[in-house]
Amino acid sequence: MTDEADYNDPDHCTVGVIGEVGRRLFLLYCRQGLTETTVKVEKQQIAVLASYLGRIVKELGRPGHLPEDMSFDGTEDAEWVVGTIGVSYDEDLDRVVVVLEEVHDEEEEAESGHVLRIALTREQAAAFAIHATRLVEAGRPPCPLCGLPLDPSGHDCPRTNGHRPPVT
Repeated sequence: MTDEADYNDPDHCTVGVIGEVGRRLFLLYCRQGLTETTVKVEKQQIAVLASYLGRIVKELGRPGHLPEDMSFDGTEDAEWVVGTIGVSYDEDLDRVVVVLEEVHDEEEEAESGHVLRIALTREQAAAFAIHATRLVEAGRPPCPLCGLPLDPSGHDCPRTNGHRPPVT
C-alpha cells in the first residue's frame, strides 16, 4: 500500500538544516493550505536537486518574481526518509514536478511506502534552487580530489589511500 501526497499548488516549499556543520540534518518541507509534510533528505540529494531545478528553470526562460520567504517552518521530526527523487516538467500546467519516494528495505514490497509529489511554479523552483544551493555550500567544502567533505581535523582521501591530505 502506498501513501501518496500531492501538492499541486503549494503555498511554501523549502529546505532547512538542523545541527552544526558536519552533522547537519537536511529536511524538505512543503505546505499547501493546512496540509504539510516534512521529509529527511541527504545533503547530496539536495545539491543534485537544486542543480537540476536550476538547469530546468534556465532552459524554460527567466521566471517572474521569486518568493522571498524560504524559511523552514517544518518540524525536526521527519515523517519519512527520501530514497529516490524524480523531476519532470508538465508543459500543460507550466510546472516543475518533483517526486520524492521513501527509502525501501529490500524486504518491503516495491509498492509500499510514501510518495510525495510537488508541482512547483518556475518561480518556486528557482527560489528553491538558490536557497538549497546556499545551504549546501554553507557546509564543509568538498575535497578537490574525491568530492567528499573536508573535515577541519583532517581528511583521509580515498584517491590518495589516506597517505597525504589534499592541498586546498
